[in-house]
Amino acid sequence: MAGGGVKAGTVHGATDEFGYNVAENGVHVHDLHATMMHLLGVDHERLTYFFQGRRVRLTDVHGKVVKPVLA
Repeated sequence: MAGGGVKAGTVHGATDEFGYNVAENGVHVHDLHATMMHLLGVDHERLTYFFQGRRVRLTDVHGKVVKPVLA
């Protein structure tokens, strides 16, 4: 995501000493997708696709843009 509107040299979040569990500022995959689509100029709340007979968002109903990493 370097150069795409993300702050350079920014670290967001931390893990435990084993790198297995989230220690602080965890980001869900829906939030990551919402942030990437925001940087591409796509409204993640309006983008839907047809799956198993209904319209579904890629970010489901949980995705939020992670503002602290944006430049």
